[in-house]
Amino acid sequence: MELAKAVSELKAGRVVLLYDDLHLDHGVYMCSSAERITVEQVNFMVTEGRGLTCLAMTEERMRQLGIPMLAGDFAAPERPAFGTSIEAATGVSTGISAADRARTIQEAGRPDASAADIVMPGHVFPLRARVGGVLAKAAIPEAACDLVAMAGDESAAALVAVLDEDGEMAGRDSVAMLAESHAMAAVTVAAVVADRLCGELVVRRVAERTIESGLGGEFKAIVYQNDLDDHEHMALLAGTVEPDHPVTVRVHSQCLTGDVLGSTRCDCGEQLELAMDLIRREGRGVVVYMHQEGRGIGLANKVRAYALQDEGRDTVEANLELGFEEDLRDYGLTCQILKDLGIRKVRLLTNNPQKVEGLERYGIEVVERRPLEIQPHENNLGYLKTKREKLGHLIGGGGQN
Repeated sequence: MELAKAVSELKAGRVVLLYDDLHLDHGVYMCSSAERITVEQVNFMVTEGRGLTCLAMTEERMRQLGIPMLAGDFAAPERPAFGTSIEAATGVSTGISAADRARTIQEAGRPDASAADIVMPGHVFPLRARVGGVLAKAAIPEAACDLVAMAGDESAAALVAVLDEDGEMAGRDSVAMLAESHAMAAVTVAAVVADRLCGELVVRRVAERTIESGLGGEFKAIVYQNDLDDHEHMALLAGTVEPDHPVTVRVHSQCLTGDVLGSTRCDCGEQLELAMDLIRREGRGVVVYMHQEGRGIGLANKVRAYALQDEGRDTVEANLELGFEEDLRDYGLTCQILKDLGIRKVRLLTNNPQKVEGLERYGIEVVERRPLEIQPHENNLGYLKTKREKLGHLIGGGGQN
């Protein structure tokens, strides 16, 4: 209901409220279609919202306009990815007025806009939205672009963060008051995700075959490709999946050094072996093997992080020093794979609460979290301690990935 109302309001050229109910600290935003933006809307959003005037755009549109990113590829996943601020090349004066900012949003939001239509820097701040929208990343810019597209417009959305009177980010109560006082529709990121998951599947099977594994017996290996990244992911299926029955699932992120080379620095390979053996003994379950090395930072940066760890940093400190968040992994594609397999409810093999939240965020019900601990040893004690103390992993003497 909230989504349908918000889409209807956007179609009518009105402003809606958009927020992430799972992470209110990420902010509440006023949102409007860039194609339909007016001077009055900009003035209202700036006056009532008080935050920056932003324009959420797809990566493709930002390339089309020649807008460089401020933080390159190193932007943390939970932090908005800003491009260089922009101004319309013509029809503006100082750029700061509501009329000037409306003009900039209109120009940059045109389907045929080019780099010649804008100049930099300016007074409107581009926000990059991932290709694939909320199915690739469940965040405000992606949800805004998806909402505008649902309203039938080009996927560019004007956004202004809502601040309380004391200058802090607005909370849940402020959202309710603002929505009521101005008769504004309010919609959550989760509602956009749920709607798209109901009607779309972006992964596709490209190969499948039964394989024998020394780690856990016979599995049906299914390789997936998708339209959102350049990686291939794999599901290892044991037994049969029954609709509406919880399935034991291990979501495992690729770890070349641990899974293949047997590195003693982590517990990844041991966890994979334990999970596959457990599923073999139970006779039914799935390992979803995701191509997201080093908690999503990639193999080269993982090895760079190793070098920093050799100098005394822990795994979190090393990632932060390289310019990344503690954990870059997102589970949208994982849930798409589970959906393709007919799985909606899982008994998740993990000690990582972020995985539980990550799957539930995309519509997979975690009916049980099952611990997956291995016996620690001298070389990975510090690694496991960092996971527990800095990443909130629920471990005792063992560890998890």
